[in-house]
Amino acid sequence: MNTTRAHPNARACVFALHAHLVFVTKFRHEVFTDTHLNRMEEIMRDVCADFETELREFNGGNNHVHLLVNFPPKIAPSKLVNSLKGVSSRRMRQEFPELARHYYRANKLWSGSYFAGSVGGAPISVLHQYIEQQNRPG
Repeated sequence: MNTTRAHPNARACVFALHAHLVFVTKFRHEVFTDTHLNRMEEIMRDVCADFETELREFNGGNNHVHLLVNFPPKIAPSKLVNSLKGVSSRRMRQEFPELARHYYRANKLWSGSYFAGSVGGAPISVLHQYIEQQNRPG
């Protein structure tokens, strides 16, 4: 599947922006089962669709999730992250009372921090060399 798309608001803009996101549960509590992760993936796919982004990959463990997201340049990754964490926290605690009971004091499923890394394309060393070797006008 080709992930390079033309941005609808800018005819000359072609993009392939991917981010690796990692969210960790509050206090790193080990609370997720396979059932939780399956539902979490559905919720996060819906949030991504609302943002006109694509959730390319999803997986996780008992206290964290990994997402690979393809997003257009008009989307601020921090806004996408806030929505992914907020919506999933609210819905998961509503749908799974055991999670709500576990986090009754914090009233949040996720830690306040997260990891976001850009991915794809050539390695930094290759880009550095490519840019360095451009024919600069004298």
